[in-house]
Amino acid sequence: MDRSRLRELLARESADAERRNPRSRAAYARADHLFGRVPMTWMNKTAGAFPRYLAAARGARVTDVDGHEYIDFCLGDTGAMAGHSPDAVAAAVHTRFAELGGATAMLPTEDAEWVGAELTRRFGLARWSFSLTATDANRWAIRLARAVTDRPKILVNSYCYHGSVDESLIVVGPDGHGTARPGNVGAPCDVTLTSRVAEFNDLDQLERELSHGDVAAVLMEPALTNIGIVLPEPGYLAGVRELTRRSGALLINDETHTFSAGPGGCTAAWDLEPDMLTIGKAIGGGIPAGAYGLSAELAELLLGRDDLDLVDMGGVGGTLAGNALSVAATRATLEHVLTDEAFAGMAKLSERFEAGVRACVERRKLPWSVSRLGARTEYRFADPAPRTGTRSAAAADAELEDYLHLYLANRGVLLTPFHNMALMCPATTERDVDTHTEVFDAALAELAG
Repeated sequence: MDRSRLRELLARESADAERRNPRSRAAYARADHLFGRVPMTWMNKTAGAFPRYLAAARGARVTDVDGHEYIDFCLGDTGAMAGHSPDAVAAAVHTRFAELGGATAMLPTEDAEWVGAELTRRFGLARWSFSLTATDANRWAIRLARAVTDRPKILVNSYCYHGSVDESLIVVGPDGHGTARPGNVGAPCDVTLTSRVAEFNDLDQLERELSHGDVAAVLMEPALTNIGIVLPEPGYLAGVRELTRRSGALLINDETHTFSAGPGGCTAAWDLEPDMLTIGKAIGGGIPAGAYGLSAELAELLLGRDDLDLVDMGGVGGTLAGNALSVAATRATLEHVLTDEAFAGMAKLSERFEAGVRACVERRKLPWSVSRLGARTEYRFADPAPRTGTRSAAAADAELEDYLHLYLANRGVLLTPFHNMALMCPATTERDVDTHTEVFDAALAELAG
């Protein structure tokens, strides 16, 4: 690749983004009272000098304050996998908040049992409790795992993503041992005191780490997603389950992003048997919601422990967790929007997206790869596709990513700014997918000169 050509094109697209978005630029410049000038600092992780500011969103479209409409394949980095403001969710939220009243009252609603039963149908876990984020669901699952096993450590995969859970911010270092993930801020202690780590797809390393006998649970995504999609190799997930059972560690599947694999995530699609499962973001249709599920055996064991104060001091809930509004939104999302039929259509569109990108890459003989997980597709600047999180991280190319993201955004297509991920929602169309393919192909043509 001609890096000087890439830098010229990146400078051009950056300048064009600034020219096209004066209102976003001005809004960012005057945001003096916001830490990092944005409501949440991750919003600065975007290509260009400033983020585009949201004006409106519906279905698979967003419109910024400068009046530009975009085909949205980012979908709030999975939070809007149901599409933006789907009608059924909007109606349920309006009924609960405006008509019935009471977003939160520290009282249960009958919607919660419906949601719990539906989550059991989809994922197989027998008992459920609610949170507002998957991060909290993971934190509470970790507490329960430590309580029931009387073990201190949590094992994760290198370059996994489990939100801002402190125990997950560990990677495999060059010497093969665990070390703090670069960039972590304000860690409460050396992460190796709380955590162990193994590369995804490496059963030998996992077995060595579990052999210490101090791991309460393996917390993992069935496929890595936030470092680029890293799919499990044949036999790997069965091996993880066998090793966790043999060592006495629990297995927690985090399906927050891998929910894209189907209506029951990877757990249902691949017939997995975790002891606990966590999920968030998409299940609320855009309203903050999360949940964690437990096997019947584990739930009974925990509830039978007289020494555990699960009602008050247990640290497995929050004042707003399970509130009436988020539960109503979750029911509407699961019942009417992210249905089994919707997932089938989303997967077909993702197959079309994958085929389009792959054709563009192969036509130019680029050493890139394309991976898909149900409704989610991602390309990496490596071929073959990376088999571990560490290798996937090494395949990143910030300049190239920024060029492609800006080129697409300047022409009305949004990808997830953290990586090259495209997600389908029920409102996405074949024409949306084909538009991306056309613009992506044009970006590669300009890069080739």
